[in-house]
Amino acid sequence: MAAPSPRPVWLVSPYHTGSHRSWAEGYASHSRHRIVPLTMAGRFWKWRMQGGPIELAAQARQRLADGPPPAAILVTDMLNLPVWLGLLRGDLPADVPVLLYMHENQLTYPPRPDEKPDLTYGMINWLSQLAAERVIFNSEYHRQSWFASLPNLLKHFPDYNHLQEIDRVQARSLVLPVGIRCDAIHQARAEAQPRAEPPLILWNQRWEYDKRPDRFFQLLYRLAEADIPFRLAVAGENFRQQPVEFVDAQKRLASRIVQWGYVESAQAYRALLCQADLVISTADHEFFGISILEAIAGGAFPLLPNRLSYPELIPAELHLACLYSDEDDLFDKAVHLLRHSRPAPPSLRSHVQEAFDWPVVAAAYDRGLGSRQ
Repeated sequence: MAAPSPRPVWLVSPYHTGSHRSWAEGYASHSRHRIVPLTMAGRFWKWRMQGGPIELAAQARQRLADGPPPAAILVTDMLNLPVWLGLLRGDLPADVPVLLYMHENQLTYPPRPDEKPDLTYGMINWLSQLAAERVIFNSEYHRQSWFASLPNLLKHFPDYNHLQEIDRVQARSLVLPVGIRCDAIHQARAEAQPRAEPPLILWNQRWEYDKRPDRFFQLLYRLAEADIPFRLAVAGENFRQQPVEFVDAQKRLASRIVQWGYVESAQAYRALLCQADLVISTADHEFFGISILEAIAGGAFPLLPNRLSYPELIPAELHLACLYSDEDDLFDKAVHLLRHSRPAPPSLRSHVQEAFDWPVVAAAYDRGLGSRQ
């Protein structure tokens, strides 16, 4: 008789698109566990956090009807975990460990300029942390900024705010990064054509306000006015109508543009990474930085703010070269690199592979799960 298959690990992802989906699929592909996804389409994020537990509880009951209970459960920050567990009362064994992965959070995520902060969704994140055995953040910056802001959230309410729980949850939190597909990017590098001239500047982040595209394009206008030669590739996802900054830039920088818009093909996207000489972030907000790591793995030299999660991505000995302090420092570093173009240092690419390649990261997640198989 064949040995029974090991109990699976459930991965519950209510907002299954973009970097959320990339993270989930990357881990599932490299874990030693059998990962079973419970997912919903990645849209209507507020409804996912409010009503998603109903659909995902139904999916969980179907899984329990068809097979054994999971050995462990890994859920994302977009799930209202206490509601989901409550809906499964009597169905899900009480001894199954549940871990919460904070890919982002709705407390320190900056609101749009025309929006007021809504405490509802940050509170859902907090209640989910209270309900989880362990809480995983994708960067130390994310972890520290969350716990630094949490007292202000709880003090907003009149009484019974249980501030003492913050230290208890923080004590059972840990940091595990997001992985990237270094193997696929290295294959693209092996097949890539030689880099062309002038150097290629890459934007491969979301077309959103928190990434501050206005600052990025102002830098490019300043470089153009100084007669610094460069080409431009603008990729990244756009979830709304084309922001005005991009409309203006597409006109003003038309002669320099070699790529404009989201690259649907993963193969074509990796080929673009391997043609880039310089990848720049001007973000006001970043919990991790997947797109930057992918560009570095492709050979692009990074110029990043000396804040947010970026210092964690770069070895300390390269901070001076890769991190900038203000707009003038960014301009000076960009001019130097465009005039003396060179790829990302081999030590930096090696660091990215050793620290952020999915096989390495997935093994750390497997250890962190502590699943009972």
